[in-house]
Amino acid sequence: MTKRSETDFDAIVIGAGHNGLVTAAYLARHGLSTLLIEARSDVGGTAASEQYGGATVNICNCDHLTFRTTPIAEELNLSAHGLQYIDVEPPQINGDWTTEKFWPLWHDVDKTIDELAVAHPDSVDGYRQFANTAIPVARLILEAAANPPTRGSLLSTVIRRGGRGVASMLRMSRMSAADVMRQFFDNEAVIGPAMVEGPVVWGLSPETPGTGLGAISYALRHVGTLGRPVGGSGMLPEALKQSFLAAGGFLRTTTRVVGIICEGSRVSAVQTGDGATVTARIVVSACDPQRTFVQWLKNPPAKANSLVNRWKSHTPGEGYESKIDAITNTPPVLNAFTNSLTNHQTTGSTIIVSPSLAELHRGSQLMHEGKTMPRMALLANTPSNIDDTIVTPGKNVFSLEALYTPYSFTDGWESIDEPERWLRQFGSLVQPGFMDSIEQWRVLTPSHYESQFHLPKGHATSFGGGPLAAFMGSTPELTRYHTPIKGLYLTGAATFPGAGVWGSSGRNAALTIIKEMG
Repeated sequence: MTKRSETDFDAIVIGAGHNGLVTAAYLARHGLSTLLIEARSDVGGTAASEQYGGATVNICNCDHLTFRTTPIAEELNLSAHGLQYIDVEPPQINGDWTTEKFWPLWHDVDKTIDELAVAHPDSVDGYRQFANTAIPVARLILEAAANPPTRGSLLSTVIRRGGRGVASMLRMSRMSAADVMRQFFDNEAVIGPAMVEGPVVWGLSPETPGTGLGAISYALRHVGTLGRPVGGSGMLPEALKQSFLAAGGFLRTTTRVVGIICEGSRVSAVQTGDGATVTARIVVSACDPQRTFVQWLKNPPAKANSLVNRWKSHTPGEGYESKIDAITNTPPVLNAFTNSLTNHQTTGSTIIVSPSLAELHRGSQLMHEGKTMPRMALLANTPSNIDDTIVTPGKNVFSLEALYTPYSFTDGWESIDEPERWLRQFGSLVQPGFMDSIEQWRVLTPSHYESQFHLPKGHATSFGGGPLAAFMGSTPELTRYHTPIKGLYLTGAATFPGAGVWGSSGRNAALTIIKEMG
């Protein structure tokens, strides 16, 4: 590393998940000498892809929706670095264990309602009311997340939108997601899949108060255009990496951080596991906040004591999902589409299979007891159906995510009996021969996500406060990205707006830093 006159670097970003990459790329493009440090051998974290069975598989689900509502791809010129998207239509196919009826959710509301009328005609009027209420809320949330949240910026967003969606957003934010959906639907076959895409993927019961904004998952698919990067989800972090390097950034992989050093009131350096101390005026952690403040922070100023003590008492989540990747010689075909208006069997859409609300609520409790639900919540897709670059001819990539799955599984994750049960459950919904079509498969459990991706207990901490918490500015390290320690910032899924492959928190953190530098 080249020694600079005052510090080794202007900025150090810890963690090269997609938010860390976004922050680092913006800082480098702004002219700051920026070092990005990653513990793994390559970038991307759980947004990455890797090779398995001669194919490209994704670490987590491959659907990108909210990221595509941001200006990041254009501002960082990611297309010049290899990022291309395939639009997925329909974005999602919803189903449930009780009725075993499946219905496509299209980007177009009317088209969705036409399909819903075939599977669940009793829910058509409710869906129209839901769409009229939730779509303005979804638009408001996406616009509010597009810039660093301050009371002024959030009020400006409300004014620009003429107040549309504000009252509904405030009302929803205080409710449980299940209660929000009950305002529009009596049919749990329609409610359940929205809960799986909402609070359940956060590891929470849909009956949890304050999860109400998790009920807008259907609406988000009507507002944004869901897509997948050609070549797998990992093409996004790869393009971000190339944009960062092209802007003059420095990347160190296979390097663990063991300390963030403070001098007086400000951050001064980062210590790595190989014994190096690298100085910088700015340090940004895109990692778990508890690890950042409790394990890494050295000699913090007294004004940071309350922050550190608050994170010392934080309890990490207990797992929440596992993912199976399989190589098959035949793509699975749902039995239930014989009565659908159109044939969707050639799509790679994500298929949601939901238990009842009572089962989902009980499942969140079972997870903390180290147990799984008899009927799992499943998210399945065959991404090779729409992207033949990820697999050799004649083969298919099949993905199955299962919720809730505990970190402290009572039967132990060494056994494959439980993951195989999920495959057989999904196999009961498709045409015969599914299990025989599987040539090889693997499973990533919460214990794998902890050991390989540094997620505490396999749980990806996600910001759960919503726009109201951002407006109030509580927990400023999560809602405003800065800390009581001068020069130390946070980004990542734990900060606003969080939630999957979004990238807004990475961009917002960078813009906050640039503004505060003057």
